[in-house]
Amino acid sequence: QGDPVESGGGSVEAGGSLKLSCRAPRIILSVFWEDDYGWFRQAPGKQRELVASITSDGSTQYADSVKGRFTISRDNSRKSVYLLMNGLKPEDTAVYYCMRRYRGQDSWGPGTQVTVSS
Repeated sequence: QGDPVESGGGSVEAGGSLKLSCRAPRIILSVFWEDDYGWFRQAPGKQRELVASITSDGSTQYADSVKGRFTISRDNSRKSVYLLMNGLKPEDTAVYYCMRRYRGQDSWGPGTQVTVSS
């Protein structure tokens, strides 16, 4: 019931930008405020990896490979989490997943494809 839903993926050229959105429309606002969120990605033949995370109090962490290029943020009033991706590289090509963590329980969105061409 509380599974997040991603949107905003697409195809861009290297150096371009995309903004991914993750919404949790079925949960109530007070629950969203307690959630921690993470953006993960999985490229073909590779393991899923954490790209960025944001806690309920707004603390953020990033993978070294995206620091300075990606920004994670949240808008509690919209029950949404965003991943702004600038300076995209072909190696950023992957399916991007939003993960919601509420009181130790994780739920995942279906993913959105990001393809970066050189």
